[in-house]
Amino acid sequence: MAEQRQDKGALISETRRRFQAEYLPDKSDKYDSRDVERLQQDDKWVENYLIWRHDVVDDTLKMIDESFQWRKEYTVNDLSESVLPKWLFEIGALFLHGYDKEGYKLFWFKVKHHTRDPKQQLDKKKLVAFWLEHYAKRDHGKPLTVVFDMAETGISHIDLDFVRFIVNCFTDYYPNFLTKIVIFEMPWIMNAAFKIVKGWLGPDAISMLKFTNKNDVQEYISGEYLPPHMGGTDSFKYSYPPLVDDDFQTPLCENGPITSEDEHESKEEIEADTREAGELNETQNLNQKKMNSIEQISKSEDTDKTEVKPKNAKKALTTFKGPLLHISPAEELYFGSKETGEKKCLIVLTNVTKNVVAFKVRTTAPEKYRVKPSNSSCEPGTSLDIIVSLHGGFAASLQDRFLIMAAEMDQSSGAGVPELTQFWKEVPRTKVMEHRLRCHVIESSKPSSLTLKDNAFIIPAKTNEDLHIQLTHLLQINKRLEEQMNRCLWFQQLSVVLSLLSVTVAAFCFYLASAQRS
Repeated sequence: MAEQRQDKGALISETRRRFQAEYLPDKSDKYDSRDVERLQQDDKWVENYLIWRHDVVDDTLKMIDESFQWRKEYTVNDLSESVLPKWLFEIGALFLHGYDKEGYKLFWFKVKHHTRDPKQQLDKKKLVAFWLEHYAKRDHGKPLTVVFDMAETGISHIDLDFVRFIVNCFTDYYPNFLTKIVIFEMPWIMNAAFKIVKGWLGPDAISMLKFTNKNDVQEYISGEYLPPHMGGTDSFKYSYPPLVDDDFQTPLCENGPITSEDEHESKEEIEADTREAGELNETQNLNQKKMNSIEQISKSEDTDKTEVKPKNAKKALTTFKGPLLHISPAEELYFGSKETGEKKCLIVLTNVTKNVVAFKVRTTAPEKYRVKPSNSSCEPGTSLDIIVSLHGGFAASLQDRFLIMAAEMDQSSGAGVPELTQFWKEVPRTKVMEHRLRCHVIESSKPSSLTLKDNAFIIPAKTNEDLHIQLTHLLQINKRLEEQMNRCLWFQQLSVVLSLLSVTVAAFCFYLASAQRS
């Protein structure tokens, strides 16, 4: 694995070096400088280009060149709701909603709402680019599943030029961004047309085409994200404004779902947050005693590739570094299946500003999760732990998402519940930082109880969960202490340098005074 990463790193460096030497001097005016800068800084982006071109650097460079010119032609970095005609969003032909069974976002093309019109074609193509760029930046470039819903369509809706543009976006402009194309109820009259589409996709991508009907579409997308006409139960109805998102909602509080964002937390709930934070320390002492008796088991588990806790601890150390908050983990919350019993995750927020930062946590599955705290604030330079736990008998799924919203508060503002409620009503959306987290479900063939020799020594599931949370918590504390020590060492070194400088200046002054006397 280490050698593979080194090889990939070498390919990334070679791609950047050759792009700078072979393409940039002659074509800099054809590229957006923001794309060029991102290419030098974003390893994942370069890696996706390499993956999409099978690690052949020559082909990768050609794709980068073509996609960069296309991005500038379509002003991709500047596309927004305000620069596109409002009616494009209102007709609902293109939008993002729901997830497939593998947890990939669905990009819907409702073909019956599309009509061919050369005068509107450029705006419609820019709408495609807007959605793709919007999602690529929002969800760290995780691939999409495209759904062509062709129910109730006919010859008047066939627009091969537009279909080709969508296909080309994935094959030529957005690397490693497509998982599959699900085509629902394609009319027989369009069979010949989609033979042409297969030619555009090329041999590598033809396997991504999935022709479905009402009987088999649920092989790829579960019923909860399919509308009734596709055999599903999703009651979602497209409307605009606002821009369709993931339908994030407030998660469960102690006494059930919060029905309104403006609803105040009760004193009992606030005190429960405080008690839970205190219980972490008490549980740490209790679990330390238990650790001695299970040390032998823990050591053997560390070498097991299917073990949950070491993976969780490692993932928790990844950090998203936003302008207001650093968020750990960076991308995924790791839950166990019903068999593994892992039902809690820890999110650590660190305020990197000089002001108080208000935050709130929302989820696409509010009936499943409790989040403590879900609406609070973080003082400057401090860290705060958020506990996400599954409620009742629910299990996490790959489709579940969490949204962390954060915004700076004025120093004069209070941080109580009424102040936070009013703050979120008034803060402009442009000043709100958003970060999304996915759920990852760890399957394990190992039993949830552990046996020591021949004795029936069973560790309760709750103990395992608490140990995992405590381990993650301690690793985060250790990381903060290291950062503080590094700052102290820096100040110490600075003090030594200033002291030496002072001594040097004093000695020089003494020398000058002596020279004047003589």
